[in-house]
Amino acid sequence: MTHPANLIIGHYERHAAAWDADRQNSGWNDKVWHDLFIDNLTTGARVLDLGCGSGRPVAQHMAQRGLRVTGVDSSRAMISLCCNRLPDHEWIVADMRELSLHRRFGGILAWDSFFHLGYDDQRRMFAVFADHASAGAWLMFNAGPQHGEAIGSYRDDPLYHASLAPSEYKALINRFGFEVVEHVSNDARAGGRTAWLCRSRQDA
Repeated sequence: MTHPANLIIGHYERHAAAWDADRQNSGWNDKVWHDLFIDNLTTGARVLDLGCGSGRPVAQHMAQRGLRVTGVDSSRAMISLCCNRLPDHEWIVADMRELSLHRRFGGILAWDSFFHLGYDDQRRMFAVFADHASAGAWLMFNAGPQHGEAIGSYRDDPLYHASLAPSEYKALINRFGFEVVEHVSNDARAGGRTAWLCRSRQDA
């Protein structure tokens, strides 16, 4: 049987236009974390946005704040929206789990995307983060507050989520050359999201 995590690409491909519209209409309740991420970056810094979706509001906001965005998403429909919306930035159709751009970035973002991966793929993503992080780079992702899996739904279509335990995230963050700067579980300011903001060690 196909693992539900492997259905995510098709899910967003089917619902790209609806998801984009709903994201705009629902309000931006996690902006506080994106502003924190951006405030730690210098103007003109290059950001790798993993699971960039349709490019708004997040990538659009980063571009407006003077950052250079390289967005990666496995959905061609989502990337098409990004290309039309922000043509001066870089958009790549790719699976984040297999990414190897041979470039390093000042910021790496895996927001509302990383948590769709299964346990082992989440563990392996920390090597991808490290391979694309410059010394002192900022990494931000969100997951669940504790180890577990959940199947939600969007427009009556199942939607998989998973999280490792906070202690395992901390161990992976440290092992791959990052340090935790800020971590909040079930942040009421951000729609209940559990967020991690990390920094690559200067000597990494």
